[in-house]
Amino acid sequence: MSNSRILHTMLRVGDLDRSIQFYTDVMGMKLLRTNENKDYEYTLAFLGYGDESESAVIELTYNWGTTEYDLGNAYGHIAIGVDDIYTTCDAIKAVGGNVTREPGPVKGGTTHIAFVKDPDGYMIELIQNTQATAGLEG
Repeated sequence: MSNSRILHTMLRVGDLDRSIQFYTDVMGMKLLRTNENKDYEYTLAFLGYGDESESAVIELTYNWGTTEYDLGNAYGHIAIGVDDIYTTCDAIKAVGGNVTREPGPVKGGTTHIAFVKDPDGYMIELIQNTQATAGLEG
């Protein structure tokens, strides 16, 4: 398994255009590719910060005619490392993004985190880059 790596995380979305706009305009990702399957009535959009061959991406799946999903209580969040969590949250709010937990230290630790909610209700954790790979405390 030495050549194994995470390729993507798939999220089902109710409005593909709205979600693509959020992940590109609010979260700063690039739309890498789309794939439409007319026989099975779904469209995929892959977004990320770099090439799929080198980094994990997000796959948005739109099942035609389905506008919302029950997220349940098992899903946690997607974590994204950022260089300046405070500036990033200000920029997200400036373009209409929903910061649900303002940036600051995690409870019982020093790692700075924040949370953002996407249009479908999925949570995204932002982690200060200097601390993103060091492991969270608390």
